[in-house]
Amino acid sequence: MTRSSHRTRIHDALRSRLLRGEIGPDMRLVDHAIAAEMGVSRMPVREALMQLVSEGYLESTSRGFALPNLSPDRIAEVFTLRRLLEPHAVAGVARDRSDGDLETMRTALALAEEAGTDVAAFHRGAEGFRNGWLQAVRNTELRQSIQRYSGQVQSVRFATLPDAEARRTILAGLHALHAAFQSGDGLAAQDRMLRFIYDAEDSYRRGLATGLIA
Repeated sequence: MTRSSHRTRIHDALRSRLLRGEIGPDMRLVDHAIAAEMGVSRMPVREALMQLVSEGYLESTSRGFALPNLSPDRIAEVFTLRRLLEPHAVAGVARDRSDGDLETMRTALALAEEAGTDVAAFHRGAEGFRNGWLQAVRNTELRQSIQRYSGQVQSVRFATLPDAEARRTILAGLHALHAAFQSGDGLAAQDRMLRFIYDAEDSYRRGLATGLIA
């Protein structure tokens, strides 16, 4: 296998971990450790990590690679981007989703609902739901554009999910979205996603104001 092939394989594996929420804000991805895990040299690992940086999933730090550590102003910019892209995306999902897509989201929603006070389990369910509807976005460019700021979304979620009120708000939003997807109502999906994003931003701002988020 060529170095380019190794880089692509490693990039795709790490990107999948990021999208599933398996890489937390306190984790550091170190090239030599990943190289040992995957049985390759450090160079293709380094190239894969730098590609993920260029795509917005990670940032380089003095101790390895990590989820983006963004200022409140930059996070506000990401919320603006989400409001522009995601309502349009879910309107298409309501039209195009398959029974399999609905089942994937239903399973993830059940995981979040059953998590109780287990924040990690709730996060896996919420991210599973997000990835479920993203995979149902038929417009490839739109889907990839949304996925490119997944690291920023992860950073905000990890910061806000310890707040029980934030988890209740997220769960209510996911139920509302799933109902719109089930009924095939694109306008309702669009409206509910916009409300969902505003609620997520409110949770983030509340966390800043109360000191939950540093």
